[in-house]
Amino acid sequence: MEAAAEPGRYVRRSVHPGAVLWIVGVVEFVVAMAVVQLAWTNPSYSLTQNVISDLGAVHCGLQSGRDVCSPLHTVFNVSVVVVGILLIAGLWFAYSALPRGRWGQLGSGLLLVSGLGAIGVGLNPEDVRLSLHLLSAALAFGGGNLALVAYGIAMRSDPRWRRLASLTLGLGIVGLAAFVLIAARAYDWGGVFSAWGEGGIERTIAAPLFVWAAIAAIALLRRPEFAPRRVEAARSGS
Repeated sequence: MEAAAEPGRYVRRSVHPGAVLWIVGVVEFVVAMAVVQLAWTNPSYSLTQNVISDLGAVHCGLQSGRDVCSPLHTVFNVSVVVVGILLIAGLWFAYSALPRGRWGQLGSGLLLVSGLGAIGVGLNPEDVRLSLHLLSAALAFGGGNLALVAYGIAMRSDPRWRRLASLTLGLGIVGLAAFVLIAARAYDWGGVFSAWGEGGIERTIAAPLFVWAAIAAIALLRRPEFAPRRVEAARSGS
């Protein structure tokens, strides 16, 4: 009975479905992105020279100097909307188990902003409404990585999450550093930045949030569901 009273050991029943939604969102987005990339034939898709948003371009032609033609653009745009919705839904269900305090609440707020940004990216392809697309991408990428930094700070004082604190903070810092590099057009500087390319840098911005969401979801799924009677019995017996 002592284990039942351990702080943070149990989670509410809603938390596990929330964790599953995060995993589903990550998987569906990664799979959709791979499928849409493979559908490119002329020109072929470049992971370093093409940005992720090129996959959702509705029209074929030049886009910011890149030759773009994405036959399955609808698949990609829908998948981005879906991952945004699932990030938000997962946050709603898993909120009670996430880091608390001011930093934790800030992290959850920023994660919500990131999900809304992803939805905006899918609804506003780069060659249809560029201004809204760029704003949405900034919210999705910037919000997501800032959320990781805030969560990482909160986790350092939260015994339920302390083991993931350094990883979470590190992922957020990497994503933000790449965000700064792409804003500074580092891919035009030559050398390693040119080889990395705009697409490579952008993927470094996007990857941390998806990696974290999958890891955090698995961590939540490994915790048993909240059992009120067992916990109450343990507390009264202590």
